[in-house]
Amino acid sequence: MDLRIVGAQVLLDRGLVGTSVRVSAAEGVISEIGTDRNSARIVDARGLYLLPGIVDIHGDAFERQIMPRPGVHVALEVALSDSDRQAIANGITTVFHGVTWSWEPGLRGSENARAILDGIERLKQQLAADTHYHLRHETFNFAAESEVCEWVDARRVGAVAFNDHLPASDSHMKRPDKLNQMVERAGIPREDFLALVQRLHGMRDAVPESITRIAGRAQANGVALLSHDDASPEQRRWFRTLGCRVSEFPVNIETARDASNAGDQIVFGAPNVMRGKSHMGWVNASEMVSLGLCSVLASDYYYPAPLIAAFRLVETRVAPLEAAWRLVSSAPARAVGLNDRGEIANGKRADIILVANDPPQPLRVVASISKGRIVYLTEPSRLGH
Repeated sequence: MDLRIVGAQVLLDRGLVGTSVRVSAAEGVISEIGTDRNSARIVDARGLYLLPGIVDIHGDAFERQIMPRPGVHVALEVALSDSDRQAIANGITTVFHGVTWSWEPGLRGSENARAILDGIERLKQQLAADTHYHLRHETFNFAAESEVCEWVDARRVGAVAFNDHLPASDSHMKRPDKLNQMVERAGIPREDFLALVQRLHGMRDAVPESITRIAGRAQANGVALLSHDDASPEQRRWFRTLGCRVSEFPVNIETARDASNAGDQIVFGAPNVMRGKSHMGWVNASEMVSLGLCSVLASDYYYPAPLIAAFRLVETRVAPLEAAWRLVSSAPARAVGLNDRGEIANGKRADIILVANDPPQPLRVVASISKGRIVYLTEPSRLGH
């Protein structure tokens, strides 16, 4: 049966409006706004916001479900299902799992990258959130290039991001803590890890050509391209020539401004807004929003963050709700080519959430609707017969 959501403050293009929204269960789309026709199951949403579902295009919190402690592995089906429940309970109705396929063995190695892709494809119909594979390709992972291109050609991945987390050759002296973390994650002796890093440094000249080949295949197949940690306007401009129009976590204002001037999407972490600072000591995401240099907020490493961050921007008067919510809904949807969602409008995919914001009670998701189905509900009394 169709749903008719009544009594909510509904976030439309023109702002919050007190109206009703009808959802077609059969088609999984928003069918009418402002109708009072019957023959639908009523959802009493008085006192709540009705918002587009969050579209999270960069999140790797699921890694903690796969490996909750170093060396402790959880069955992939359990980990993905648990991550799905966390995402949907925090209003994320479209999730891109950021899977790093690295030159490192272990958690970010080849075996795990393949297993997660297979797992998502196998479980996709059972998961509440629309789940996609965001391939975070480590650019020194030359051995994976041909397989990555095969995945792109088959449209098995929803996005490809170019990452370079190869430690500096002297990182064992400058960043021993970071290096130790990588060694522990890789699960190989420290000496072997350092030898691998040194060998890859000697292959640096081959990186640009490899990136260019993968980017060309992604462009040909309509797969979204992202660059990660752009360090300079020059680097951003180079990626742009390859058709890569999404800049994730640019490390300085100059690079973000170059991206903005060219109309690129700019991604920052919602935890940065939630915490009031970057955990890496880089730019403040709230300031970037206020400067117009951030168009997308992603969960990064914490699923509750996008919801909290959007309302934090409203509370701190950085942006009104309609602008803050675009950062977690319509803008990320457009960035990865999902133009069927991210807003409440006739014909759009019925990915919508009901949110309670009544301080001093904590901000919370009361219900999540994914493609017209109620997949999360904390107050069953709101659902009529």
